[in-house]
Amino acid sequence: MGKAIQIKKATDVNTASIIGAGLIGGWLTARETGIRPLGGVVLAAAGLWAGRTWLAKQGPVTTAALTATYLGAFGASHPLAKKIGAWPSVIAVTTVAAGAACVLSDIKPAQK
Repeated sequence: MGKAIQIKKATDVNTASIIGAGLIGGWLTARETGIRPLGGVVLAAAGLWAGRTWLAKQGPVTTAALTATYLGAFGASHPLAKKIGAWPSVIAVTTVAAGAACVLSDIKPAQK
């Protein structure tokens, strides 16, 4: 039999990079395939993966706040894109959401 797949412990995952992959990767997937729901799948998968870590490290309150930030970034990117363009909008909202994940979860010691 083959090697078993090993998934990183939730507390060892860097969520800022996951958030970046979700927002930028979701946008690129939707743009390049022309299938917007496929971009949503990427966005959702990254959000679930990051949420697993937020819950394990910081508890439900921080998880709720970071989830709202992540989803808010996605929602804000659309009207912002009309003002500054799609690519700058995605970069701007990703910076905010990934920065929040870094500060509130990644560099902060896990709650006991």
